[in-house]
Amino acid sequence: MRGRLLSPWLTIRIQFVLAAFFVVAGISKIADPPGFAHEIHNYQLVPGVAVNAMALVLPWLEVLVGVALFLGIASLSASRILAFLLAVFIVALSINLARGRPVDCGCFGTSTVVKTAEQRLADMKLAIARDVGLLILAAQSMAAERERLRRR
Repeated sequence: MRGRLLSPWLTIRIQFVLAAFFVVAGISKIADPPGFAHEIHNYQLVPGVAVNAMALVLPWLEVLVGVALFLGIASLSASRILAFLLAVFIVALSINLARGRPVDCGCFGTSTVVKTAEQRLADMKLAIARDVGLLILAAQSMAAERERLRRR
């Protein structure tokens, strides 16, 4: 079973999914830095002075690491960075969910759809579940890459 879970066939597909997710998400944020800065600010977890810098740097990091993973460049490091980002996203959403404070995820840029507080809270739960799933995929990618490097 372990061999199948760490097989190159599965790993390449998982890395493609992770890469595509982060590249698409990053590009949508790059297209609207002020909107993404607003989404970051709404979480009320980052000092105001850091919001604009995060809105400019984070999307480019997502795209760069996603492209690296897609191309197989430093795949272990790329998987680690994506896992770290996913963990941060999960914690940020969970904190606001625990506060009962509905925020738009901001995962794919600014939403133009008006939603009720209940809809946004439900969307936050789905985003957390999605990110946990992606974190599991990142864990598989890391394990497979460590195994591949160990065999060298």
